[in-house]
Amino acid sequence: MNDDELINEVLKVIMNRCTVRAYDPKSLSQKEIDMIIYGAIRAPTAGNMMFYSILEVKNQEMKEKLVKTCDNQPHIAKAPLVLIFLADMQRWYDYYTISGVPERCAKINHIYRTPDESDLLLACCDALIAAQNAVITAESMGIGSCYIGDIIENIEVHREMFNLPKWVFPITLLCFGYPKQDPSKRILKERYPKRFIHFTDTYNRFNKDEFVEMFQDFEKETLVNYAENLGQDYYLRKTGSAFSQEMSRSVKVAIQDWIKKE
Repeated sequence: MNDDELINEVLKVIMNRCTVRAYDPKSLSQKEIDMIIYGAIRAPTAGNMMFYSILEVKNQEMKEKLVKTCDNQPHIAKAPLVLIFLADMQRWYDYYTISGVPERCAKINHIYRTPDESDLLLACCDALIAAQNAVITAESMGIGSCYIGDIIENIEVHREMFNLPKWVFPITLLCFGYPKQDPSKRILKERYPKRFIHFTDTYNRFNKDEFVEMFQDFEKETLVNYAENLGQDYYLRKTGSAFSQEMSRSVKVAIQDWIKKE
């Protein structure tokens, strides 16, 4: 059996998907939007409890504001469909309150716990799995998408914009739209070779020569200012950048509020 015999239509969609930031002005139909949402909802979820919510942003002024709060990314405002995937424990705890769970726990001498860090991580996993299902659903219909992780910055602003309670955290934003570019001309970005990502039984760390091999297809002719090599370039542009520092600050605020006991 060769690899071609394993390739089906689903795998073709996954293997040919790439980020789309330039959108055709054509609107998405309500049926297409509903199908994207339905695809997300069919994603695996912890205990079938669906610790997430999906917020569709239709208001153009809100989209314009998100351009600025998410590190000046203009395609957010131009995307026909913008969805924010929310890690959401608030819904369940509202339901527990309505169901008299705190009182029942007190009566039977059972600890009533409110969400902590583990619940936040679990809800983020649920939301991101659903988001990726939405991406693949859209791609299968010829609709492009772009993840915006910067939605986790500026937590105070986004809470106010979208009326987010303490146990709701915006983990990712997705832009959707038909690609402006001919999909047949898209160029897929390289990924690291499998051996640097896939391990068996134990985690592997790499030496200098192995890192050279890992990044051999990623070397750039132009590095960011003050960078002498690719590692320094990545750090200065990404990990050590101003937006990463704001992301760190914002997430710390969100976590502290999430676990705060009233």
